[in-house]
Amino acid sequence: MTDPIRPAATILLLRDQPGFEVLMVERHHQIDFAAGALVFPGGKTHAGDHDPAWADHATGWDSVGEDGAPLRIAAIREAYEEAGVLLACDAAGRIYAGEAAIDVRAAVADDRLAFLDVVRDLGLKLDLAALTIFARWITPPLTAKRFDTWFYVAHAPLAQLAVCDGREAVDAEWIAPREALDLAASGQRKVIFPTRMNLQLLAESADAAAAIETARGRPLVTVEPWVDGPSLRIQPDAGYGVVAEPLSAL
Repeated sequence: MTDPIRPAATILLLRDQPGFEVLMVERHHQIDFAAGALVFPGGKTHAGDHDPAWADHATGWDSVGEDGAPLRIAAIREAYEEAGVLLACDAAGRIYAGEAAIDVRAAVADDRLAFLDVVRDLGLKLDLAALTIFARWITPPLTAKRFDTWFYVAHAPLAQLAVCDGREAVDAEWIAPREALDLAASGQRKVIFPTRMNLQLLAESADAAAAIETARGRPLVTVEPWVDGPSLRIQPDAGYGVVAEPLSAL
């Protein structure tokens, strides 16, 4: 029986100080997917992301398109769980600047506490409009687990400190896209194929604003890699150029 393709969301949080950087986390070496890899915060959607009560605890509903609000909620939740960053505003519309407690994040990650209850108790509303669609990738059939992953890009709330959860992620770091690519090329860091492709796309921009504006104007082409002999290929019109990834590198 073929495993279902699970909907997932991941987020590229960007800042320009001290330079153009993206927040990445190192996945735990004993985890069952992308162990030890440098990735963007993200994961599969949960049932709570679909709770209709979010209608009263999120803003920016008119910004949501074909992706759907649950995916944006999932992206924000995953950034909160893995890095302690919460894209939300208070009742006055101010960007949240508080600190996320590790034990509360762990309770949300373990489904012992609803993310909705955390946001409600803080008197906040998630900012769905803070997210811009960056890319969409569907894992190829040759992998054991398959995901339909939406990548989002957003300005990081600079008043918040990114701290890894110590569970799924063992490190959280700000890194220039080009530097991450260089570390991957030298073998110093493990960066999986979709992450590397999106780092390359991100590195084409000079700063966060340019990256977000470019993403807004770029047609969304769902990337569905396929095997072609010894390589994995993607559609040439997806924005990444002509790509032939050796299967031996996966």
